[in-house]
Amino acid sequence: MDGVPDGVPRVPEQRRSDSSAEPPKSAETAETGGSAERAALRFGVLGPVRAWRGDEPLTTGSPQQRALLAALLLREGRTATAAELIDALWGEEPPSQALAALRTYASRLRKVLDPGVLVSESGGYAIRVLGDGALDVAVAQDLATEAEKARSAGDLCHAREVLRRALALWDGETLAGVPGPYAEAQRVRLEEWRLQLVESRLDMDLEQGCHAEAVSELTALTAAHPLRERLRELLMLALYRSGRQAEALAVYADTRRLLADELGVDPRPGLSELQQRILQADPGLAEPSSPAPEPASVPVRPAQLPATVPDFTGRSGFVRELGGILAAAENRVMAVSALAGIGGVGKTTLAVHVAHQARGAFPDGQLYVDLQGAGARAAEPETVLGSFLRALGTADTAIPDSLEERAALYRSVLAGRRVLVLLDNARDAAQVRPLLPGTDGCAALVTSRVRMVDLAGAHLIDLDVMAPDEALALFTKIVGEERVASERKAALDVVAACGFLPLAIRIAASRLAARRTWTVSVLAAKLADERRRLDELQAGDLAVKATFELGYGQLEPAQARAFRLLGLADGPDISLPAAAAILDLPVEDTEDLLESLVDTSLLESAAPGRYRFHDLVRLYARACAERDEQPPSEREAALSRLLDFYLASAAGVYAIERPGDRLVDHLAATTHEGLSFDTRESALDWLFGEAECLLACVRQSLPAPTLRRAASLLLVAKDLSESGASSLSYERAATALCRAAAELGDAHAEAQARTTLAQVHVRAGRFDEAAVEARSAMSLASSGDPWSKCNAPLELGVIAFYRNRLEDAETYLSVALDNFREDTNVPGEASALCNLSRVHLALGKTSTAISLAEQGIEIYDNLGAALRLANGRYALGLALTVAGRYDDALAQLTAALAVFRENRQPLWEGVTHFRIAEVHLAAGRPPFAAAHAEQAIALRGIGGEWRRGTVLTVLGKALSELGQPDRARACWNEALTIYEKLGSAEASEVRALLSPVAP
Repeated sequence: MDGVPDGVPRVPEQRRSDSSAEPPKSAETAETGGSAERAALRFGVLGPVRAWRGDEPLTTGSPQQRALLAALLLREGRTATAAELIDALWGEEPPSQALAALRTYASRLRKVLDPGVLVSESGGYAIRVLGDGALDVAVAQDLATEAEKARSAGDLCHAREVLRRALALWDGETLAGVPGPYAEAQRVRLEEWRLQLVESRLDMDLEQGCHAEAVSELTALTAAHPLRERLRELLMLALYRSGRQAEALAVYADTRRLLADELGVDPRPGLSELQQRILQADPGLAEPSSPAPEPASVPVRPAQLPATVPDFTGRSGFVRELGGILAAAENRVMAVSALAGIGGVGKTTLAVHVAHQARGAFPDGQLYVDLQGAGARAAEPETVLGSFLRALGTADTAIPDSLEERAALYRSVLAGRRVLVLLDNARDAAQVRPLLPGTDGCAALVTSRVRMVDLAGAHLIDLDVMAPDEALALFTKIVGEERVASERKAALDVVAACGFLPLAIRIAASRLAARRTWTVSVLAAKLADERRRLDELQAGDLAVKATFELGYGQLEPAQARAFRLLGLADGPDISLPAAAAILDLPVEDTEDLLESLVDTSLLESAAPGRYRFHDLVRLYARACAERDEQPPSEREAALSRLLDFYLASAAGVYAIERPGDRLVDHLAATTHEGLSFDTRESALDWLFGEAECLLACVRQSLPAPTLRRAASLLLVAKDLSESGASSLSYERAATALCRAAAELGDAHAEAQARTTLAQVHVRAGRFDEAAVEARSAMSLASSGDPWSKCNAPLELGVIAFYRNRLEDAETYLSVALDNFREDTNVPGEASALCNLSRVHLALGKTSTAISLAEQGIEIYDNLGAALRLANGRYALGLALTVAGRYDDALAQLTAALAVFRENRQPLWEGVTHFRIAEVHLAAGRPPFAAAHAEQAIALRGIGGEWRRGTVLTVLGKALSELGQPDRARACWNEALTIYEKLGSAEASEVRALLSPVAP
């Protein structure tokens, strides 16, 4: 194993006797008996010994008969003598009739298999004429060879995928249930090879940055194979790269102790060297050693650049300058060029054009984002990093929460790759810094309205308006040489009136090109009318907004209305159905209007069915709405229709996800319809796809007339918080809603907002903050607000339970149960019952805990509420664990886990892994407990630091039982630090765990 650490292990050779050489083929070998017309035979030995003809399983007989078949298959067509086969089946003490039995087994197999497959010759037997892929061992060997070639060629993604396919051929224990010394020897040989393949695949996992995911598997493997040092080495490295240095060093200490106790030896030099490198925080360990790390299972080469304009004109000096910088990126630590200039000066157009020309120098992909820096809500760097990491192939579950962790992972993913990053419309250098690659070979182009003098190492370019000849050339390309040639002076007047700004010129030329009856002079005369200019604005913005005024002034009335009203919405973009709601028009008519605005360059088509404004155009559209929209109440009416659309659509999603929940009956009334959904999947797709727009609508709808509908929208969009998909944005919206409701004195909306905030804090493990909000909500709740009246005490009960105030928890949950029943909210009743089950369990009332959970499950089952049923199964699984019914508990929790995963609920997925770990620990299966605890940690979003502490505590217990006391102590020390920081009562339990463990 140690001799080929960088390659893919080959199957260990079998020892062959001299008689195993293949003899000449006999006549019998050629007899196929028409088998060509039959489905091909296939055999499996990497598990039970099995045979198939096509997809039809064949009977392989008794254990000894299967042993004969396995012995012949593993000889790869070579003849085995009768003596060799008797020795293989029975060893040194064969039965007296061994030869007769052998012949009987061979005869029976010959009847099952195709003619000519099992042949007799030279007093022995052989299996011949098998096609390619007929034996799983041979297939695995071919795949291992392919993986080795791919790894040697540097294609780790393909090598990993091929190895996964090879390892998937194993189906339990090799040669399961097959007796005899030969089978036992082959089991050992093939199991060793499997482990080598696993080690090779895990090594590549770490090279590609999949550290957190590997820890769970390595923890289980080291428990199963405690003396295998290579697995320990990989585990140390995975833990270190996951930020768990103390645990990594503890693994070494546990390994050293185990080797000394069991074998009387020290760890091999490679393991000791790794320990020293970890102690020294060797920078070489921080990044994967592979030249092309990618945390995806397949190569992902993003190509996100927007389309370049076909009529790009001028800027030749800048094109050469930027092109030269990007071409030299391979030999620089990182090439950063920052383009600054006023809005509309062509920064984005130039950057996109240069980026397209330089694509060949960045074969690993191009990333693009509009940072919305000129708007009121610039893009958050952590949100952009999440998008970039997904585009680079990183799974959602592998993306950390904090900005610092995401930035570090982003740089790791880009290390060794050549990727161009275009950061468009940046607010400032602080927004840009986390988004910059960190290694040579990559480059970044940044555009901004401000000069980024504080962006270290950046090549700064100030982009001014176009030269008159360049401006005229651009105008001519759009309008046509024929129309401009005869009116050159008028054309010069037009581009001068546009301030030589590319965006202004493009809008003016597009309008002229669309009106064949206009002359250039007509357009020039319209531009000469100074009444259309916004003189009060600053000089830089004057030219841009005058250009917008020009384009706006050319719109038809319906277009102008659409332009004004669409600019009112706060979201980053808008879908066609949402736009139709704002305009109060059919979708078909809305699409025609929006596409006509796209043609005028006043609106952009972000994706099929989605539209967005340039940020400056949006500001101008709002100014037009304030100035021109008559009556003024139409502005509020348009936003009210948008709010109704989102509320009605999200309520439909909520009803699908939570059938029978009375919340949908208590929502603020709407007068406009939303979307309807045929499937739960399409409903969730809509909700998660509209997350930012929907939450922006909540924040925009805080004035008194729309406040209660905003609160209702927040309630029905709770999946955005529970799933972790938009938890931070959701929390900000809830906080803003709470503040607005308090200022307006709306107790109804404030109670709902505070209850929602309590739920957010509970999910994050912030129980003190949750308690404050829930108590306030309960005092505000009234009979006119059944939702808060039910859910505020429910949250207080959950909080009291987590604080170990069990009597208070039972009191609050009983109040919630009564209120749910009074409201005939059957799913709410089930939720209260399941939470009461957990309280009774903690009070030692195990039988009633089981009964309460079963009542909740029955309700959910009758409603067909799959997701809520999973919550019920979760509660029942906990009760069954305490009752000692571990298999039943695992069945409930495993079923719940599958539903949570299917419904995109990573938080619940993580805590269910944690509970499954507790079951395995209680059942005396610490390897499985450790593996599930590690999977909970790998999911990250498991409920904040408090929940992480609980998982680390259980992980430490499992590791302690596996004979890894040092790593157990490392887990408990980290958990203790978390609990002491939070002031949690669980700290005392961890201190007790730490005290008896010998170092």
